[in-house]
Amino acid sequence: MPETLEQLREIVCLANRRLASSGLAALTWGNVSAIDAERVRVAIKPSGVAYDELEPGQIVVVDLEGNVHAGALRPSSDTPTHLCLYRNFQNAHAIVHAHSRFATMFAQARREIPCLGTTHADHFHGAIPVTRVLTDEEVATDYETHTGKVIVERFAALEPDRTPAVLVAGHAPFVWGPTVDAAVENAIALEAVAEMALGTLSLAPTACVLEAHVQKVHYERKHGPTAYYGQPSPRSG
Repeated sequence: MPETLEQLREIVCLANRRLASSGLAALTWGNVSAIDAERVRVAIKPSGVAYDELEPGQIVVVDLEGNVHAGALRPSSDTPTHLCLYRNFQNAHAIVHAHSRFATMFAQARREIPCLGTTHADHFHGAIPVTRVLTDEEVATDYETHTGKVIVERFAALEPDRTPAVLVAGHAPFVWGPTVDAAVENAIALEAVAEMALGTLSLAPTACVLEAHVQKVHYERKHGPTAYYGQPSPRSG
């Protein structure tokens, strides 16, 4: 993780710009945040600022109660959702929220993204879950915090580290990761598998979920304790 808050703000700024350059966010429909190593301060995109105009000094720094500690602009309206996830998902060091087209289609349909093939299984453990719909009272009283709470509720029996993405019913996806780069890559992967799933279900509405033993080997070879995909990290010394 970055050593200083200024470094964190710079990385978060670049990650937010990457949302637009990756095609994940149109207009200002999305935000990236990251929490510092001590899990005390969170850097997040300011509300409504265009990605191509965003500068590191505009990134807002808040604490886990939402109090602003740096930045002159108003933080993202989704900040309470991010903070709720940081309080509950201890291995999440960065969060991405974007209304990317295909993942949002599944969220609007209130339908999980099934694991139909090995591309999905390589990246996510099982289906991408969808939350329940928020109640009238939840929407009327601290809507964004309750959005975070329904995500946490949905993961009561799931592992957020193994399936680092969720679809908020009627809304859009939230994605997280152990680093800012990993969270953005998870958001890119989510959009790719959402598009593939939609295409597959259009061609074959009764397409079968990928067999569990194939899902397992594809996920474990990249993310398991004996993972062998890619190159080993160089040893120090």
